[in-house]
Amino acid sequence: MTSTCWQISFFPTTEPDEAFHQFMDNFFEVNAQNYSNDGQDEYIGYHSGDFNEQSMLEAAKFLGITLPPYQIDELKSDNWLKDYVICFDAFEIADFCIYGVHQNHPPQSNKILLQIYAATAFGSNHQTTQGCIQAISDLYHQKVFPQKILDIGTGSGILSLCASKLWPSSKILSSDIDDEAVIVTTSNAQTNNLQHQIDAIQSDGYQNSTIKNFAPCDLILSNILANPLIAFSSDLSSHLKTGGYCILSGFVEEQVDDVIKAHTDQGLRLIKLYSLDNWRAALMQKA
Repeated sequence: MTSTCWQISFFPTTEPDEAFHQFMDNFFEVNAQNYSNDGQDEYIGYHSGDFNEQSMLEAAKFLGITLPPYQIDELKSDNWLKDYVICFDAFEIADFCIYGVHQNHPPQSNKILLQIYAATAFGSNHQTTQGCIQAISDLYHQKVFPQKILDIGTGSGILSLCASKLWPSSKILSSDIDDEAVIVTTSNAQTNNLQHQIDAIQSDGYQNSTIKNFAPCDLILSNILANPLIAFSSDLSSHLKTGGYCILSGFVEEQVDDVIKAHTDQGLRLIKLYSLDNWRAALMQKA
């Protein structure tokens, strides 16, 4: 039976504040974020059944926010969640082939297969994710074998999943400020039979005491954005072993110097910079 879903796309000109993110979480069944090279990301909310634009405006007003420009589209499908939200083409990067839970059969590939659910579109096939995956593979082929791995801003958990496949004896702690990301990461770990390796927790940066107790780490993964990377640089260094590595992403070419300097000021050195379009990822080591 064909059902209706409404897709509302928002186009803010500046980084939305926490109230906007709260509105997206509260009003929509599923929300997503499409990244752009110029930093002006698109935010998408999905609302099934009847949609009342005035109710949306009132919900935003209740939180004290003015909505950015938006576009409303009606989607008709037997399964709108599958057809419009969680579907993405399988892709290969470095040692991995990654495909979605909407695919009944794994694709033909001689690479390591990972199946993920990314309904809230945590950038699983974004350039920053691909850069981080390439860096993870590079470390593996350089005969680096981390035992404790911390993933800050885990999203769908895709980086944790890749790391656990390459280093099956490692223990991985995955964290995100978003409770939904914790749920998705836990589900993806179970889907790939990696739940024994990966623990997912909610944390704003490094604040959860579980992270402090888990440290020091051999490898820290952090695919977030430039400003939080810079803000967390001291925390990253204090949670990383001497000689340990970190993989950072979520920043563009114009932000490279600031991100790298924040970490070299904490005693890290740049090993390699990865470039995909205008996005960058950095592999660094603590001296």
